[in-house]
Amino acid sequence: MVTFSYRAATAEGRVVEGVLEAEAESAVVANLRQQGYIPLEVVAGRGAARTSRRFSFTLPRLSWRDRVRGRDLMLFTRELATLLHAGMPLDRSLQSLAALGENERLRAVVSDVLARVQEGKSLSDALADHSEVFPPLYVNMVRAGEAGGVVESVLERLAEYLEASEKARDEIRSAMTYPLILALVGGVSIVVLLTYVLPKFTVVFADLGAAMPASTRLVMAASDALQKYWWIAAVVIAAAVFAFRRYAATAEGRMRVDRWKLSAPLIGDLVRKVQVSRFARTLGTMLKSGVPLIRSLEIVRAIVGNVIISSALEVVQKEVSEGKGLAQPLERTGVFPALSLQMVAVGEETGRLDDMLLVVAGHYDREVGNAVARLMSMIEPAMLLIMGLVTGFIVIAMLSAVFSVNQMSF
Repeated sequence: MVTFSYRAATAEGRVVEGVLEAEAESAVVANLRQQGYIPLEVVAGRGAARTSRRFSFTLPRLSWRDRVRGRDLMLFTRELATLLHAGMPLDRSLQSLAALGENERLRAVVSDVLARVQEGKSLSDALADHSEVFPPLYVNMVRAGEAGGVVESVLERLAEYLEASEKARDEIRSAMTYPLILALVGGVSIVVLLTYVLPKFTVVFADLGAAMPASTRLVMAASDALQKYWWIAAVVIAAAVFAFRRYAATAEGRMRVDRWKLSAPLIGDLVRKVQVSRFARTLGTMLKSGVPLIRSLEIVRAIVGNVIISSALEVVQKEVSEGKGLAQPLERTGVFPALSLQMVAVGEETGRLDDMLLVVAGHYDREVGNAVARLMSMIEPAMLLIMGLVTGFIVIAMLSAVFSVNQMSF
């Protein structure tokens, strides 16, 4: 038995501290929840809660060549959980996955993890040595599973989390594919008309010396400008993109961009729902795996992907550590929708916060799907209309010139 120091919050918001003896950290968390407490911090050893080590949650950036895709990590996690559930030892499971994996980069990483495990390291510590592949969320959940002796169950939960996250991203990407193809085809068609088709007509009209209608002259001027000065437009666009990206990389720029994302017309509500879903799924999955609330909030802050929400969660984390619960601090941020706050409050009152957070994530996943469908139903007709108007104007301008030439001949 190991002695654990803990800090927990009551349903009324009061912080309690104490010591429990248990075989693992997850057993302490389960014990506290059974008593109606919300675990805030659990550390092995007396007084350790005040001196617990800090974790670094900086997510490194990788080049596209080195990045392991979310699907690859999800398949690895699912397969490792299956092998462990089947009774295969950890080293043999890792050896099999290192030999059979599809992603070459991931196979090399798994081989190194296997070597470190065989040297005596725990699985979580070996994974932590490859933070470019296994994020803090992943490592800390595996560590909690090791403490409770339920690594395979935690890996299954992780696989479900990764699968749900990947599915949400795929749905958004799939919905955006058709409008992007439509815009590309329409843009190429207009450029071909202006730079290849129209110049041929221009030569003919110039030889005839006919007076062209205003619409035709406008289209021809646009065609001439595009052929002569396209490089200026390219330089201006490239410079604007470069300047924007440099500004967005600064603290002030990222703050303004992320704030705009949450309040922008059409997409602001969608972005907010995506962030709420990610927050709820990540926090719920970690709590269900036995990771204490404060540590879970610290990890969620690092992966939420929006500095406005991350700053709000920093305040929430501080208030939760003071025993103010979770629902009320979240409400004071003004970031989270009312429905999600009510569901979190119910989860706290019933002692099923982890389950309720996963319900919130599922609800907002469906809301995101519906919002994307509605947005695409507006964007696609608008794009078709704009491209039709531009192409139609060009065609009508050229036909007007042809008609005027015919009238001159008579």
